Amino acid sequence: MTLSVIIPLFNEEENAPILYEKLKENLDPLKKEYEILFVDDGSTDNTLHILEEIQAKDKRVIILSLRRNFGQTAAFAAGFDFARGDVIVTMDGDLQNDPADIPKLLELIKDNDLVSGWRKKRKDPFFSRRLPSLIANWLISNVTGVKLHDYGCSLKAYRREVIKNLKLYGEMHRFIPAVASWYGVRVAEVEVNHYPRLKGSTKYGISRTIKVVLDLITVKFLQSFSTKPIQFFGPVGILSGFLGFLISLYLSIDKIFFGKNIGGRPLLLLGALLIIVGIQLIGMGLLGEMLVRVYHESQRKPIYVIKKILGS
Repeated sequence: MTLSVIIPLFNEEENAPILYEKLKENLDPLKKEYEILFVDDGSTDNTLHILEEIQAKDKRVIILSLRRNFGQTAAFAAGFDFARGDVIVTMDGDLQNDPADIPKLLELIKDNDLVSGWRKKRKDPFFSRRLPSLIANWLISNVTGVKLHDYGCSLKAYRREVIKNLKLYGEMHRFIPAVASWYGVRVAEVEVNHYPRLKGSTKYGISRTIKVVLDLITVKFLQSFSTKPIQFFGPVGILSGFLGFLISLYLSIDKIFFGKNIGGRPLLLLGALLIIVGIQLIGMGLLGEMLVRVYHESQRKPIYVIKKILGS
């Protein structure tokens, strides 16, 4: 199988048949062996029935029907697990992504490991969608060090060996380029078309922005400290404990040499609190180190990724 196209759908009964026709129209001329994986993410409308009718006529279509709505990340993860293509393309099912851009991604994936779409002329409301996206993209690019204009664009292409090594949780599908950077992948970005949603209703809200921020913290931690948690918790713990020690030393000098009453001073509580927090943070770092070692040893998971081996 040369190409797998993965599309999560949730209550997209009006868009599904149009999307299928557009996919066929753009994939057939490629003369490549391909499959289309529609992931029905617990739709409550007629989406699944429409997909079943499409699949009955075209055996290149595969349907993964989830028992309930697990979210876009879980839907993509299911598609990745079942995809057989050497190149895997993902896109949204609301017709805002253009299947005509797939050949453009396939051309770039020849020299890269991951190609991300950039909705430069995005057709969404500015204040509710585009402005939060601009802020999020700037934040993610600077925190992770992987500079992309549009992390939120679902239209992406991956080499099979890149995506099969990733495990997704939460809202992590948008962070795949940043997570994959740990493997030393080559990432490219290409401008793609974007259209306003004409049918159905959007599934995005302000709650997703909050989830993105929380997942960004997780990604940064995993990217920098997943195999060395003591280096994250340790310095903060040492700094906290040292500040607490200085405060306690200052109060002790005040008490011993100047006879001042320090029992009711808030500074005393702050010093004690900083020392306790410092000890706890260092303890968390040590426990994290033990868990990391148990995880890697029990899973026999290496802390490196080999790109190729030459010779025997």
